[in-house]
Amino acid sequence: MLKKAGLPVTLKMRHDAHYVESLTSYSGAAVGRMIPVDQIRPNPDQPRKVLGDLRELTDSIREKGVLEPLLVRYVPREDAYHIISGERRYHAARAAGLREVPAIEKMADDAETLEIALIENMQRKDLTPFEEADGLHRLATTFEYRHEDLARKIGKSRTSVSETMALLSIPEPLRKKCIESGVTSKGLLLQIARQPTEKKMLEMFAKILQGGLTRDAARQDRNDEKGLAPRSQPFVFQFEPENEAFKFRLQFKKSHVSRDELIRTLREILEQLEGADEETHSAA
Repeated sequence: MLKKAGLPVTLKMRHDAHYVESLTSYSGAAVGRMIPVDQIRPNPDQPRKVLGDLRELTDSIREKGVLEPLLVRYVPREDAYHIISGERRYHAARAAGLREVPAIEKMADDAETLEIALIENMQRKDLTPFEEADGLHRLATTFEYRHEDLARKIGKSRTSVSETMALLSIPEPLRKKCIESGVTSKGLLLQIARQPTEKKMLEMFAKILQGGLTRDAARQDRNDEKGLAPRSQPFVFQFEPENEAFKFRLQFKKSHVSRDELIRTLREILEQLEGADEETHSAA
């Protein structure tokens, strides 16, 4: 079975600008053309499921028009344009009563459209953690991407990608409860996702709601469930003379060091320094 080809794995979108802006930044001249709203269709594979409140954007478009072009592709079988980027602007333009909107047409197939839409949305931070997890999963399964590939695509670390995809373990009914209750922090959702069973996930969700459990508290609660002790801090000895001529800091791997052990360690350091000094004089 041939692997479906999307954007090259080495390609990474701009991080400091909207994808469409990168297309329109080459000159100050008008780019694209006006396309009737009735000829444009929403992207059926849009990663973002919730468009949010469009009232402010609608008012802005009603007053100033659509300032940033949509990115679209022509679909011959429908004789229409599918949106790659700019769905919120499209819906707001319709609500504002516009009959046409500025758009840039790009040649792209279904796979590339999905890829651009996901990457563009993620770089604008328009997706919820669940939408991001679903989108990454679709990219991974469609193009057989590894976590390293996905990380390069979206300009994030592999750890961040793996953590996001871990949210896929949360059952759909519990996802809805999290969204409805406002539990949308990725850190807290990870504490839920890392529970061993669905029952434990529900219990963790309830604790977060009842006590306003923070991410650190949720992590400690999970460690308590596993019988894990809090991570110990290393023992640090610091010394600074009255004349402040120097500062001395000695850090041990273990968390507790006795007075005798500290003195013995300091003597060992001194002996090693004196020995090194003698070797230097002998060599000279």
